[in-house]
Amino acid sequence: MTTTGADRDAAGVGTWWWWGRRRSAVLDVALALVSALECAVEGVGFADKASLPVPLGVLFGLFVGSVLLVRRRWPIAVVLVSIAVAPAEMGFLMGVVGLYTLAASEVPRRITAVLAGMSTLAVFVVTVVRMRQDVAQDIDPSGWYVPSVSLFMTLGLNAPPVLFGLYIGARRRLMESLRERADSLEQELSLLADRAEQRAQWARQEERTRIAREMHDVVAHRVSLMVVHAAALQAVALKDPQKAVKNAALVGDMGRQALTELREMLGVLREGAVPVAPAVVPLAAVGRAAAAAAEAAAGEGDEEGPCLGALEALCEQSRLAGVVVELVVMGEARPYAPEVERTAYRVVQEALTNVHKHAAGAKVVVRLAHRGAEVAMQVENGPSDGAVADVGLPSGGNGLVGMRERVVRLGGVFVSGPTDAGGFRVSAVLPTGA
Repeated sequence: MTTTGADRDAAGVGTWWWWGRRRSAVLDVALALVSALECAVEGVGFADKASLPVPLGVLFGLFVGSVLLVRRRWPIAVVLVSIAVAPAEMGFLMGVVGLYTLAASEVPRRITAVLAGMSTLAVFVVTVVRMRQDVAQDIDPSGWYVPSVSLFMTLGLNAPPVLFGLYIGARRRLMESLRERADSLEQELSLLADRAEQRAQWARQEERTRIAREMHDVVAHRVSLMVVHAAALQAVALKDPQKAVKNAALVGDMGRQALTELREMLGVLREGAVPVAPAVVPLAAVGRAAAAAAEAAAGEGDEEGPCLGALEALCEQSRLAGVVVELVVMGEARPYAPEVERTAYRVVQEALTNVHKHAAGAKVVVRLAHRGAEVAMQVENGPSDGAVADVGLPSGGNGLVGMRERVVRLGGVFVSGPTDAGGFRVSAVLPTGA
C-alpha cells in the first residue's frame, strides 16, 4: 500500500522548525538576507533624515529586514512591520513578500483584506508625500497628477502580490483537498479489497463445506449399509447359506452404487484438463457435481433427485440390513420445491445412517407430516439391542452438523437430542413457501 498524505506530512514536519521542507528554509533565509541588506542600505538614508548615527540606522535596517525570516510562521507580524517602517521608506521587498505570504496563508480573509488595505494606504501616503517633494519645482503639487500617479504606483506595487498570493493559496487548498480525497479513496479501495478477500475466503470455505456435506450424505449411508450387511453376512455364512448369498449380493450392489457415486462426484476434477498444465476447477463446480451425483444416486433413478416419495425405498434399504423401520405419513402428500424435498430426504437419510452407527438393533420410527405451509419430519429410535453386535462403524461427528446446516439454510428449525427411553430423536421443520 502506498503512503497516505497524513504519513507524508508526518514524515516531513518538525525537522526544520516550522518549515516542512529544506528548500523552504533555504528560500526564506535567502529572502531575509536580501531584505536585511536592502533595509540596511535604506537605513543610511533614514539615519540621515532622522539625524541619527549611521551605524544605528544600519542596525535598525538589518533587524527590520531579517523579520522576513518568520514570514511562514507569523505573516501578520511581517506585514505589520512593513507598514510600520513605510514612513522610513524601507522594506520594499519585505512588504511585497509579506503581502504575498499573507494572502496565500490560512489567515481569515477579512484580516487579510484589512492588513492589505492598511499597507496600501501607508504606501500611498508615503508615495504622495515623496512625489510632492520631488515634483514641487516642476509641477503644481496640489493638482490631480500626484495623487493619480501615486495611486497607480501603489496599486502596481501591492495588488500583484496580493492577487498572486490568493491564487497560490486557493491552488494549495485545492491540491490539499484533492490529496485528502485521493487518500480517502485509497483507504476505501483498501477496505474494499480486504472485504473482497474476506468474501472470497468465505465463499471458498462455504464450497468446501458443501462438498464435504454432499460426499458425506451420499457415501456414508451406502457404506454404512455395506458394513451392516457384511457383518450380517459374517454371522449367517455358516448357518444360512441362502441368506448369506442374498446379503453378499446386497453388499455388491451397495458397493457398485457407492463407486458410481464417487466416480460421478470426482469426475469433474478431470473436466477441462489441458495437456500443458492441469486445469483449475472451481470449488463451485465440484460442489454442483457432488450435489448432482448425490441427487442422481439417492433418487434411485429419478431425474429430479431425491424426493419425499423415495422415503419408502430408503426405509426398505435399512430393513434389508436388519433394522426395524416404521414409516408414518400424516397429512395429504403434495409436491414441494426440489430443495425442500431434497433437504427432507437428506435429514431422514442421515438420521437412519446414525442409527446404523450408534444404535445397532434399535427400532426406528420415521414420521412425516404434511402441514399447511410447512413439512415436518422426525426420526426416533429406541435404545440399542444388546443382543445385536455393534459393527463398529466410524463416526466423524459431522452428521448432525450437516443436517442442521441444511435445515437452517432453508429457514427451518432443527432439534435433536436423547429421549427419556434411552434412544435418540431428530426433528426438523421446513417451510414450503406456500
